[in-house]
Amino acid sequence: MRTIGLIGGMSWESSAEYYRLLNEETRRRLGGHHCAPSLLLTVDFAEIEELQRTGQWERSGELLADAARTLEGAGAELVLLCTNTMHKVADAITDAIRVPFVHIVDATARKTAGYRKIGLLGTRFTMEQGFYRDRMREHGIELVVPDEPDRTLVHDVIYQELTKNRVEPASRAAYRDVMARLVDRGAEAVILGCTEITLLVDASDSTVPLIDSTRIHVETAVGLALD
Repeated sequence: MRTIGLIGGMSWESSAEYYRLLNEETRRRLGGHHCAPSLLLTVDFAEIEELQRTGQWERSGELLADAARTLEGAGAELVLLCTNTMHKVADAITDAIRVPFVHIVDATARKTAGYRKIGLLGTRFTMEQGFYRDRMREHGIELVVPDEPDRTLVHDVIYQELTKNRVEPASRAAYRDVMARLVDRGAEAVILGCTEITLLVDASDSTVPLIDSTRIHVETAVGLALD
């Protein structure tokens, strides 16, 4: 099995979920006491979050490209970025390394190919900027995102609660309502496009399938590592 490099820290809760899923999936496929050979490099989310707020995406790309190069130099044979939002700068990472970069949107699109219209929950950056929507459209999938003020609610719960390891019942109820409104607008499924959202809601909270982009990302990476 090839060594998987993980760029983490955005947030550490997200990275912990990636690490758990990565090893669960490896054991599911290989059995016994198998774990995934992996390297985790944790960046400082405070620095990344400030760059997000101030629109310094180029600088964010440089930092994450450096992290990817470090992982490759340490022996990583493929690289995952343990966050949806920062795939906005995926090209900077891909250009910085020679080993494969596993893109979360491509992996998610392949798993949702049977749908025509899918809701998307994530940070404001993921929901509003084109990097996620446009890439899904290349795979023939139309995304629908919440209207305001639902986008603000979804974003604020992620940054003010979930990335600080707070899971509030009131926020779970609010997310249920947001997802129901996406279904009313024609969504056949809903992508959980931020790793931390899986800490808050599950299939019981939605009348349509929930697409866990994190799990799909991990399953794709394990498959590549074993290929």
